[in-house]
Amino acid sequence: MAINTTDSAGGAAAKNTKESPIGKGWVQGVALVMVFGFFVMGILAYRTYTASMPMPDTVVDEGGDVLFTGADITRGQELFQARGLMQYGSVHGHGAYLGPDYTADYLRRATDDVAGQFERAGVAQVHDRVVSEFRTNRFDEATKTLVFTDAQTAAFDRLRAHYTAHFGVDAKKNGLSADMITDPADIDDLTAFFAWSAWASAAERPGHNYTYTNNWPAEPRVENGPTADLIVWSALSLVALLGGTGILFAVYGRWSQRIGWHAADAPSISYKQPDEVTLTASQRAAAWFFAIVSLLFLAQALLGALTEHYRADLSSFFGLDLAELLPYNLARTWHVQLALLWPAAAFLAAGIFLTPFITRREPKRQHWLTYGLLGAVTVVVVGSLLSEALSIFGIIPEGTLFSQQWEYLDLPRIWQILLIVGLFMWIAIVFRGLRSSLKTAAKTSMPWLFFFAGLAIPAFYAVGLLAGSDTHFTVAEFWRFWVVHLWVEDFLELFTTVMVAYIFVLLGVVRQRIALGIIFLDVILYSAGGVIGTMHHLYFSGTPVEHMALGAFFSAAEVIPLTFLTVEAWTFLQLGSRQQTGDSKPFPHRWAVMFLVAVGFWNFLGAGVFGFLINLPIVSYYQIGTALTANHAHGAMMGVYGMLAMGVAMFAYRYLIPADKWPEKLARLSFWSLNIGLAWMVFATLLPLGVLQLYHSVNEGYYEARSLGYLTQPGNVLLEWMRMPGDILFIGGGILPFIWISWVAVRSFWQSRNTSGSAVEELPDEPLYTELPAAAAATEDGDVKP
Repeated sequence: MAINTTDSAGGAAAKNTKESPIGKGWVQGVALVMVFGFFVMGILAYRTYTASMPMPDTVVDEGGDVLFTGADITRGQELFQARGLMQYGSVHGHGAYLGPDYTADYLRRATDDVAGQFERAGVAQVHDRVVSEFRTNRFDEATKTLVFTDAQTAAFDRLRAHYTAHFGVDAKKNGLSADMITDPADIDDLTAFFAWSAWASAAERPGHNYTYTNNWPAEPRVENGPTADLIVWSALSLVALLGGTGILFAVYGRWSQRIGWHAADAPSISYKQPDEVTLTASQRAAAWFFAIVSLLFLAQALLGALTEHYRADLSSFFGLDLAELLPYNLARTWHVQLALLWPAAAFLAAGIFLTPFITRREPKRQHWLTYGLLGAVTVVVVGSLLSEALSIFGIIPEGTLFSQQWEYLDLPRIWQILLIVGLFMWIAIVFRGLRSSLKTAAKTSMPWLFFFAGLAIPAFYAVGLLAGSDTHFTVAEFWRFWVVHLWVEDFLELFTTVMVAYIFVLLGVVRQRIALGIIFLDVILYSAGGVIGTMHHLYFSGTPVEHMALGAFFSAAEVIPLTFLTVEAWTFLQLGSRQQTGDSKPFPHRWAVMFLVAVGFWNFLGAGVFGFLINLPIVSYYQIGTALTANHAHGAMMGVYGMLAMGVAMFAYRYLIPADKWPEKLARLSFWSLNIGLAWMVFATLLPLGVLQLYHSVNEGYYEARSLGYLTQPGNVLLEWMRMPGDILFIGGGILPFIWISWVAVRSFWQSRNTSGSAVEELPDEPLYTELPAAAAATEDGDVKP
């Protein structure tokens, strides 16, 4: 089909057509990848429910007396979440990195206790006897009864005393609030939860010679070591990466002129300068959204600096006993939650800001809905933060709608539900704005892709509701990582791809057909590995071995599209920074584009390189829950979604702030400070600390590498202090200028709120550029074929 010149800007609603602007091959490719990926995920979900580590109804000693029940284990799990212990230590490697992994901790202490009992009894071959005690599976599937031997029972009793001291009199020196948990019933249930997780890590899965957790953690006292599956699938993952990358480069070399960012057929245009662009009322209201985002960003970074300080100095905050008011686990809870919320809020604002540019008109009272959404988001953020604090301090009981949940889904259930309602409210606002364009556009057009990508955000976040605080640990981990991985790394990635592509289309830099090709290609590449690759989080969570096999293989494939991004990075930079386009007007979005280029860099390094480093099963076996995990998280989350949020904010601010008030120097300072500060965090502290911790885990043991004794060694403490210059630069030079830019935008809005013509309901067909006459007469052929 022939696409008229409106294609360069996405097309006004009146000029759109129901005929698909993209070849059927692309649509079929996306459908095939999605159907295959979610079909496999359906099978894995069934296996998660039917073949995970079993939950006993009762745990008894050899005489049949009940030690604890499945209900006690579940309540211990709820306490672990509600009191913020998953933001202090971890279970099965998942959680925070200051405290111990309680699975490994209980297993080590229990085996040492049992070995001591055997030595005092004069038992020969103590090691072999300990191995037999713990690797023998005494769970009766028919009666749902688990039997602890007399030696294991004695160890369990003594470990209750240990955890009584750990969370009580010793809590302060362990990095927790003083006398954090002292109720004997709470200690009993927490110990039951830890004992069950440790039992599953040592007892052999029926019919196999490895445990429910694939022999994790590495523990020589029970002869837990890497399995054959662990090594084989690590090797095959490398083959998948090398082979897939070779295929990608072969395809790119053959069709490089037909895929990727290209502006060869883009029109000659004149960019409208910021003062020449008219905005609607909802677009102007977005200034308040971005201002709130900047404050949440500051709070999140300050909390991150505080949690880092606690790793360097457990005893005080420069002489202040701040831990009693804001302990490590509360600071990290808020830090991790805000790391998701402030970029997500920026994307909501960006969706609202871009919608009128797409449709060229705005429904009446759209801005009031925008203010309503901003109020709803504020209530959810403040309410959830307060609830989490009350939950951690024990004021709110465990297992309620208001108590804290799983890591990354820390929001209490009531706030999770309200957040999902808010996200659907946002997509309703976007749909209301897009409706006129959607009526006349094909389902594969840019407006529909923008809507579908936005709809996936609340839809896939809602999956997290399946991970309740009382859900079986393995099942909860399965659904939790649908949000942590599948929502963040696939569907949020899809929305960002559509959003960035649309920005370039709206700027007239690329034709719609080029943008559509990029979007469909990215969906195929990201989803091919990203959907099933979610399982790389569940290697050691009690799932059957196929989760590890498929997770490792497809997780390696996730690096392939990130390699493609580096190939396209130079073209992308050239594309976005065309300074002269037929007249003397400059390109107005230098710093927005620079942030988008930074996204490409950190996507490859933080998500790709650092992610692949820890996702190989053999590496993950020794490093899960160490500083290398934090290294990947900072490089990927801040480097990709944080920089992208900054990019879309700078794009919007360029039009929200009058040209004569635009703080160019502050935008430059913010860009370089954020990127240099993040690089400092990664290369001065997190990466070297993670490598040393990995080495210590392999050489000495996982339990030793996760202990406070190792973390507080002078060399490690020095590395922790080395992060301070990066934090200061990141916050002082990166975030504070961004807050000032936000203030300038809000002040400009406030000063012009009553001026005539400050907001409009109709926009011109080309709101951000003017196509020069010579190019306007040109024609082009339309369909994109794979």
